[in-house]
Amino acid sequence: MKSDRLLSILLLLQTRGRVPAGELAQRLEVSTRTVYRDIESLSAAGVPVYAERGRHGGIALLPGFRTDMTGLTTDEARALFVLAAQGAHTALGLDDALGSALRKVMAALPAPHRPAAELTGRRILVDPDRWLSGPRAEADLDALHTAVFTDHRLRIRYRHSGETRLRTYTVDPYGLVAKAGTWYLVADRRGRPQLFRADRVASATLTDAPVRRRPGVELTDVWQQLRRQVEERPAGVRVVARIRRERLDLAVRILGGALTGPPRTGGAEDADDGWAVVELAYPVVNAVRQLLQFGDSLEVLDPPEARRVIADAAAAITAVYAADTRP
Repeated sequence: MKSDRLLSILLLLQTRGRVPAGELAQRLEVSTRTVYRDIESLSAAGVPVYAERGRHGGIALLPGFRTDMTGLTTDEARALFVLAAQGAHTALGLDDALGSALRKVMAALPAPHRPAAELTGRRILVDPDRWLSGPRAEADLDALHTAVFTDHRLRIRYRHSGETRLRTYTVDPYGLVAKAGTWYLVADRRGRPQLFRADRVASATLTDAPVRRRPGVELTDVWQQLRRQVEERPAGVRVVARIRRERLDLAVRILGGALTGPPRTGGAEDADDGWAVVELAYPVVNAVRQLLQFGDSLEVLDPPEARRVIADAAAAITAVYAADTRP
């Protein structure tokens, strides 16, 4: 709607100052000509807006002009209060600031929108942690939070998964990402993107050198690239297994990303005997040991080398307990 677009232009100009017409057009997904027509409409409505042409020109408001109009719709106000329930602000020590900000937003909302926004805060709860995730290692987010806003290179001492010794890296941070309750530092190391779990960063020290981010690359770009690398990692071993149907829901929750598709529960193999067939992908064959936790409720069918890994592991476990020689 044109009224929403006019309000968006006004709020962008208040926030950014002078903005090129082309950038406004791109943000609003309209033509530059439409932007100039909207500027004329704002001016006719008494808003002191003007356009400057030339290389460093753009559209701007007269200095000192402000409006208290938030322009939030009911849905937009509700979205803010749902966002407040995400929990990320707690880890960053922003609880008090968020509470203060929401009170200001509530006061600025048109009276008809306030009940819906207030009710959303009472009726929607977002818990980012997984069930039975256990205690989490503490992460020093204060140092990392400071680092990503100072635009300086960062020296970290970091422990990789499965290692005990710390490694030292100098990185160029793009920002922090919270995913499923876990915080990550997203940074370039030697010009290549890399992901660092915040709870494995033993120490973080700012350097005097300015950050060296790749031109035109933002945090969201790097995160999407790293996420694809994790999720689209080629599978070295494809495994077919069958699992008792009463354990299927649990298996889907636990195996998660290893599953290559939905379980088959209606095929000839499992139509009458209470089994479902699942297909999984693992980077190496020894990773199928993960399936031992399901005991005799799961059987690996293929490939033969995966069956041997399970059989050898089960035999080794049996040997440990068969002797009953506890220390």
